[in-house]
Amino acid sequence: MISALLSMWDYEFMRYAFLAGTIAAIISGMVGYFVIIRQLSFAAHALGHIGFAGASGALLLGLTPMTGQLILTVLAAGGMGALGERISKSDMAIGVILSFCLGLGTLFLHIYNGYAGQASIILFGNLLGVSLKDISLMFLLMLLCISAVLILSRRLLFSSLEPELASAKGISLSTISIVFLMIVAIAVTLASQVVGVILVFTLVIGPPAIAVQLTHQFGSGMMLSILLSVLIVWASIVISYFTDYPISFLISAMVFFIYILSVLQQRMMAERV
Repeated sequence: MISALLSMWDYEFMRYAFLAGTIAAIISGMVGYFVIIRQLSFAAHALGHIGFAGASGALLLGLTPMTGQLILTVLAAGGMGALGERISKSDMAIGVILSFCLGLGTLFLHIYNGYAGQASIILFGNLLGVSLKDISLMFLLMLLCISAVLILSRRLLFSSLEPELASAKGISLSTISIVFLMIVAIAVTLASQVVGVILVFTLVIGPPAIAVQLTHQFGSGMMLSILLSVLIVWASIVISYFTDYPISFLISAMVFFIYILSVLQQRMMAERV
């Protein structure tokens, strides 16, 4: 068994998969925890789907799908962030824009005359196909996100939990909202390289939601969210290597069952009290 596990590292694409998966998991767990606290789950979900148009449009321009997705999601995040606190009340508008971008992405893929499998890669991810160039870009984006979160962490947490008091203290809620959603856009782009735009919600929201169920402390919750993300991605890569099941499916299945177990545990603890 041990020799079989070690044999994975003989393949370059497996080493790249672990590197890319770890990068995406770390940033998803960190940023996703703030997404849960700020109740922006639908906005994060929408950004993933909006990126579909950017990824498919990039193919027409001869760019990589990740580049196009990053550009469009960051632009969309800036627009969403400008709504400030109203974003939580703008689900209908976001939903309409989301639907339009999905349709636009479908049109771009219809026009695109290249490899048809690109559609599947964009929608469901292809972690085993990432290149060293992709990993380098992902690593730089991860460092950018982590640096931004560390710089904004106190103001971001304060404005998330007590927005009115934070505003009274001179914190610009609109600026925080715009910058944070741009960070979310980057996290969503990285996560989609693992699970695709269809299942990006799984990695960005799943582990943080489980962490929130298991602990109410910010520091421990954040660390648990990141740890769960990384372990789930690693386990999915290993299982996929031995079973040939899609990594995106394995990640979504693990997140689902662990979340159910965390909810049941919370209910059992509440009944005992």
